[in-house]
Amino acid sequence: MTLTENPRDVRTDRPAAIPGEPGLWLFMFADMLLFAALFGIVIYVRDDQPAMFAESQATLNQTLGLINTLLLLTGSLFVAMAVHGNRTGAGRPDRLVLGAIGCGFGFLAIKALEWGSSIADGHTVSTNDFFQAYYMLTGIHLAHVTIGLGLLFAMWRELGRPQPRRGFLEGSGCYWHLVDLLWVVLFPLIYLTPVG
Repeated sequence: MTLTENPRDVRTDRPAAIPGEPGLWLFMFADMLLFAALFGIVIYVRDDQPAMFAESQATLNQTLGLINTLLLLTGSLFVAMAVHGNRTGAGRPDRLVLGAIGCGFGFLAIKALEWGSSIADGHTVSTNDFFQAYYMLTGIHLAHVTIGLGLLFAMWRELGRPQPRRGFLEGSGCYWHLVDLLWVVLFPLIYLTPVG
């Protein structure tokens, strides 16, 4: 194969395609750049005010953060299996998407519980720079989860059609994986990274 040839899908002997639409990948790349800048702010705050960061970080519930991580990873597994099942005709991809939706709602419920507990303990956006960054990052991520849930519902409806649009399913799945990837970086950075 020369450098100018497209790699081929060995199962169909067609050129392999990038999942989703090119515009979606541009959006996701820009989104990751935004989060990279926000992660940089957290690292700056941690290095600039290590005692405040460590004290504030210790108030977070790592167990709830871990459960949310497992929920998102499980949801991403369900989405990947659903997209694969739609391609191959195997299993019930619609049920897998419903499982991913359940994981997403579980994440929202736990995040609401966690925020409520932090606010009840007197930790708000105005408490210090750590909590300002914490609520900003987790709030923006929460908005992504909500959008992702909307896409998962749309995937579920799409799978009910006689000929589901593969590009739409793959693009929506890629967005959900982005939501998962962002949390996989956010969780250790905010909840686990030791100071010093």
